[in-house]
Amino acid sequence: MTVRIEDRDAIRTVTIDRPECRNAVDPATAEHLREAFADFSADDALKVAVLTGANGTFCSGFDLRAVGTVDRSKASEQDGPMGPTRILLDKPVIAAVEGFAVAGGLELALWCDLRVAAQGATFGVFCRRWGVPLIDGGTVRLPRIVGQGRALDMILTGRAVDADEALAIGLANRVVPSGQALAAAQDLATEIARFPQLCMRADRASAYRQFDLDLEQALLAEARGGEAPLRAEGGAGAARFAGGEGRGGAFS
Repeated sequence: MTVRIEDRDAIRTVTIDRPECRNAVDPATAEHLREAFADFSADDALKVAVLTGANGTFCSGFDLRAVGTVDRSKASEQDGPMGPTRILLDKPVIAAVEGFAVAGGLELALWCDLRVAAQGATFGVFCRRWGVPLIDGGTVRLPRIVGQGRALDMILTGRAVDADEALAIGLANRVVPSGQALAAAQDLATEIARFPQLCMRADRASAYRQFDLDLEQALLAEARGGEAPLRAEGGAGAARFAGGEGRGGAFS
C-alpha cells in the first residue's frame, strides 16, 4: 500500500508513502487517498484528519511517469487525479507539510482546511516547467486562500515559496521547526476535535459555501445552517459559561 492510515482516538492520520519518488501520486495512490478520506467522512468516531507524507516530503505532485497512461474517460468528474481534491468533506483536514508540497502536492495541501508547515517546507507550482496544468483545485483554492495577485505570482512563475513567506501570505497557518509538522498538526487536530462538533462543522460549511452566494444569501444560509447546532449544543455551552467555565478566554 502506498497510503498508510492510523486512527488514534478521534484523529485519522493519512500518510502518502512513496518515498522513492518523493511521494508523487500515481492513479492507485489517488484511489487509496479517496478511499481513506471517504471512510474518514463516514466514521462517526473520527472528527479530524491529518494528511502528510513519508520521509520528510509532503508530496511532489502527480507521478509524471503516469501521464498519458491513465484513461480519464472512465473516471468520474469527481475523481481528481490527486485523489479527493474535488470533494468537500464535512469534517476538517489538516496538512502536515515537511519538504516539498509542489504541483499536485500543493493542490493536496490547498484542499486541506489548514496547513502546518515545517521550517524547511517548500510550496510551488513546479509543474509549470513541464506544461502540466493545475486540475486538482490549484487555480481555484490558491486565489481564495492567498488572494488573486499572490496566487498569480505563484501560478505564472512556478517559483518556490518557503515556509516564512507561506506564513506571511496566509498559505501556511502555522510554521514549526523542521521535523515537527506532523506532531504539531496532530496536536491541532486534537484541539479541534474537543469542540462541540455540530456547531464547528456548520460554521465550516458556511465558510466554504458562501463563495457561491451573494452577501444576503450567504448571511441567510449561515443563519439557517446554525439553527440546529445552536439548539443541540449552544444551550449546554451557554450554561457551562454561566456556571463559570471559560473565564478570561480559557479553552480548557
